[in-house]
Amino acid sequence: MNANGNGTSFQTRRKRVMDAIAPGATAILPSAPIAIRSGDVEFIYRQDSDFYYLTGFAEPESVALLSPGHPDGEFVMFVRPRDKDRETWTGRRAGVEGAIIEYGADKAYVIDELEKILPRYLEKSDRVHYPLGLNDKMDERVLKLVRWAQTMRPRIGVGPSAIIDPRDIIHEARLKKEPAELEAMRRAMAISAEAHKRAMMKARGGMMEWQIEAEVDYTFRSNGAAGPSYPSIIASGFNAATLHYINNDREMRTGELLLIDAGAEYDFYAADITRTSPIGARFTPLQRSLYEIVLEAQLKAIEMIKPGARFDEPHETALKVLVDGMRQLGILQGSAAEIIETGAYRRYYMHRTSHWLGMDVHDVGLYRVDGASRVLEPGMVLTVEPGLYIDHDDEDVPESFRGIGIRIEDDVLVTDDGHEVMTSETPKSIADVEALTTA
Repeated sequence: MNANGNGTSFQTRRKRVMDAIAPGATAILPSAPIAIRSGDVEFIYRQDSDFYYLTGFAEPESVALLSPGHPDGEFVMFVRPRDKDRETWTGRRAGVEGAIIEYGADKAYVIDELEKILPRYLEKSDRVHYPLGLNDKMDERVLKLVRWAQTMRPRIGVGPSAIIDPRDIIHEARLKKEPAELEAMRRAMAISAEAHKRAMMKARGGMMEWQIEAEVDYTFRSNGAAGPSYPSIIASGFNAATLHYINNDREMRTGELLLIDAGAEYDFYAADITRTSPIGARFTPLQRSLYEIVLEAQLKAIEMIKPGARFDEPHETALKVLVDGMRQLGILQGSAAEIIETGAYRRYYMHRTSHWLGMDVHDVGLYRVDGASRVLEPGMVLTVEPGLYIDHDDEDVPESFRGIGIRIEDDVLVTDDGHEVMTSETPKSIADVEALTTA
């Protein structure tokens, strides 16, 4: 992708959003606030996805203003000033000049001028688009100015009559990925594939889960990723039955299953891949039986992805395969229709099969439109991740089944004529997985 907001992609996105908010309105977008880790130590800063999507600007303490048709500029930025002393400690800032030259702003001001400049836009806007609740300090500043502009409306005949959340517009735009976005995602996924292969080869009994997490993180960073796009799940043995297990502090044992859910973030875009493999061994017959059920569910679900299909179809397809498999193994009793209708399967499969993927690992975009499951369109990217999870203390199944968790997850692009499994380089067939675990 282009490294700054002056690139064609960012200009196109801003134009699309400004067309949607229409003349007479102003959109105010704050950057993500700085978060404190402990004491005076900050978390590594990560820009708000919506803000970055429209600006390409990664610095904190900034505001972007979109005001279509405004004579003083349609795209205005408020940024931190250049400050040699501060930049010695924390790095170069773009400043006002950089916001214009490097990021394509029509006008730019230092952030402390917000109260002076913003009223010029608010007093001529009949609607204000602002995402309340993301930045408390900025909420206070913006709301004070909006209230002032509203009090002027009865006197001068213009001014904001409503505050509207702009995220519906921005998130609808983000749902369908552009070529530059897909390029960044492919890189994130290629790096993630290398991490998963390395982890399968390295994992051995006697190692700690965090040692494999370190191998994953090393592969991400050494290949240019910002790091993980979410906390990596390195779940061995019965830990794999905990969906969002992130302690990663157990000693692994040879022959147990290891579930790794890990994806890199590259240029603000996420990968999300899960693989389950035997630790330093081949699958046992029982592990193989369960794994084959999950793999079949995933493959059949992926087949459903194409333009015109409903978002729910991959889940419905995977669920039928999983239920049939559990019935055959005696984990569930009764007819498949009854098990699905009553939700009895949720004890062993408690999550949905898919979610959107993009700048956020659980990316934005509606799953239902007008009460119906959304129709898939080219450019959308979704995960397909069926699984089976049996608690270690579940006394309703034979002891040999207990403490097993299996999930297989890929990232899939809806194409013009079907789909593309973007993470196909990450091994998942039994033969390919065992070739790595026993290498």
